[in-house]
Amino acid sequence: MNGNAGTSLYDELLWVHGMIRRDLETVRGLAGAVTNGAPAAEVRGALDDLKTNGPLWRLKVNCLHYCRFVHSHHGAEDAMLFPALRAANPELEPVVDRLEADHRKVSVLLDEVEAACRELGDDEESASRASLAAALDELAEHLLEHLSFEEESVEDTMRSMTAL
Repeated sequence: MNGNAGTSLYDELLWVHGMIRRDLETVRGLAGAVTNGAPAAEVRGALDDLKTNGPLWRLKVNCLHYCRFVHSHHGAEDAMLFPALRAANPELEPVVDRLEADHRKVSVLLDEVEAACRELGDDEESASRASLAAALDELAEHLLEHLSFEEESVEDTMRSMTAL
């Protein structure tokens, strides 16, 4: 990979993060719909649609629930990108440590969203709705912060990388 390839790699990272942000918009809309009394079946259907059509929810880790796409993305970063970033710029060590910790936190938040969604019953109970809305909002807030931090922190190093 030459310097130009590093720029291509960073541009791909931005593209993937753009898809994740798009799905987070949907998630935030769902949180509002849940709070405003949308039928449980409608909310579950929208989440199921994200699982099959949106990269944010395409996970499934070795353990419990992880949307396949984010797991793939984070797994590739953990296995390939982060070691390459550490080698290319040792000053990024604390940044990479934080990104890895963020990946673990996202896993937990996704588990919480899926658990809250399973608790959402047809009885339209407001407590289960509030729980799901809060889980969706927390996931969106944390993941958006993670994406921005990652992009800002690794851009210069990624763009200059000649090998992965």
